[in-house]
Amino acid sequence: MKRNRIIIIGGLSAGPSAAAKARRTDENAEIILFEKTEHISYATCGIPYTMSGKIKSRDKLMVVSPELLENRFKVDLHLNEPVIDIDPDAHEVRTHKDSYKYDKLIVATGGRAFLPPIKGIDNYENWAFAKTIEDFDEITKKGVIKEADHITIVGAGLIGLETAENLIHAGKKVTVVELSDHVLVNWDKKFTQMAANELVRNGVDLKLGVSVIEVNAESNELVLSNGERFNTDFMLVSISVKPNTEILVEKGAKHLPNGALIVNEYMETSLADIYAAGDCAAIPNLLIQESGWFPMGTHSNKAGRVAGANAAGAQETFSGGYGTSIMQLFDYTIARTGLGPKELAKRGVPFESSMIIAGTTPGFYPDPKDIFLEIYYAPDTGVLLGAEMIGEKGVDKRVDVLSTAIYAKLTIHDLPRLDLAYAPPFSPAKDPVVVMGYVAENSLKGNFIEVNVTQAENLIDKQELLTILDVRSPLEIQNNGAIEGSVNIPLDELRNRIEELDPSQPMLVYCAKGLRGYLSSLILAHHGFDTIYNLAGGYTAWDRMKGVEELV
Repeated sequence: MKRNRIIIIGGLSAGPSAAAKARRTDENAEIILFEKTEHISYATCGIPYTMSGKIKSRDKLMVVSPELLENRFKVDLHLNEPVIDIDPDAHEVRTHKDSYKYDKLIVATGGRAFLPPIKGIDNYENWAFAKTIEDFDEITKKGVIKEADHITIVGAGLIGLETAENLIHAGKKVTVVELSDHVLVNWDKKFTQMAANELVRNGVDLKLGVSVIEVNAESNELVLSNGERFNTDFMLVSISVKPNTEILVEKGAKHLPNGALIVNEYMETSLADIYAAGDCAAIPNLLIQESGWFPMGTHSNKAGRVAGANAAGAQETFSGGYGTSIMQLFDYTIARTGLGPKELAKRGVPFESSMIIAGTTPGFYPDPKDIFLEIYYAPDTGVLLGAEMIGEKGVDKRVDVLSTAIYAKLTIHDLPRLDLAYAPPFSPAKDPVVVMGYVAENSLKGNFIEVNVTQAENLIDKQELLTILDVRSPLEIQNNGAIEGSVNIPLDELRNRIEELDPSQPMLVYCAKGLRGYLSSLILAHHGFDTIYNLAGGYTAWDRMKGVEELV
């Protein structure tokens, strides 16, 4: 009986997952795995934490040893043997050593770091990418963590900012250079401004809207696109990842513009008997009818598992993803799931949004912390489309609840009905997710219009006759400040002083965090005011979500 020969290209995450699952599915299959380096299955996401010493040893990053893959799963492992060509018609792969026939092929080639054009980089030795274990070894070999005083990071994505935080913890001076006008470009700017404020508060020199265009090897001087120059001891490049798919793209495989191979729920590419998984693959986006590129370890492992099973004869599926991500940033955690406002607007998808600032524990419990939470939902059905949040505690719990709600196609009306765990150390009796549902339902009743900080700024800029009503106490205003041009009438005095306001003028109402603004908006609506805007998150959101340019 002929054995099924499965060839896997790539040994980082999806590849070993595919190999192990293929073996569990077919004990008799011949499984060959090619890896272009000497390492397999290591935790790239842990590299920044090794730089600070949070993870004590590089060895802790090595998840699966080559010996385990060979002995336990009977995989024919070819290290330091890159695949240089694939012939889909002949079902053959070629390396610099030999050619190998396959029955099924799994491409798990991942992606490579991107280097933008920088004048003088070819003669500059004090730089490295911040992606692979080989990059980390190069950084260690050059003594960067021990000897460098100032390190510049190019790129303010997840890995770049995690690296920045850990280098600060390691006692380094850190500059982050980002071409976009805000960090973490996948998040809405309101939340990234809070993240940027936290970076600056912890000593990161943040340079936004600029790029490194030149380096001077003799003086270690970097030149930015705005003409600024400064010296640094070492530069880490962490901009983007490009899928390693050129070989199959040249052979006609369907792909996204960035090269990511389009696969179906079975992880099959458009080429017969070829599967793809990991950062080289574009999986189905569960929220829209198109493929999406989500280069995350969670998807790599799940997709690799399905590809391995199906290459060995099974019919398993991986339905796709929708962009859930999270990161720690000093004392804060920022997270998102689903589609954000930029993505929704770009695709012309109608949506409403609601935002709250809520305590993550009861008011009577010590050390209270707030979460800033915004959801996006369909205006006609209330179906959840996405969520973004930032806070010091409990962010991981809420993003996972809302991610699950999105998968289940729950609506804003379902959120208050969720039976979520309650005990004072973990949550208030009304969890922020439950409160979020109430607030979203209230905003749809039409008594007032809920606006976020960005929308409020636009109102103030465009409406000359707008009345800005602050319903906090005078002491709160004295201690915390106010929006310029505000009229102050505390909530408890509003009914008795309502004649001081002109009901024909649009009203922008705010309090400290939103509740009193909501109650004030209802009072104004009951007294005949026609156009009422309630600032979601109140003055706290206004103050905390200002542009970072005020701090840098």
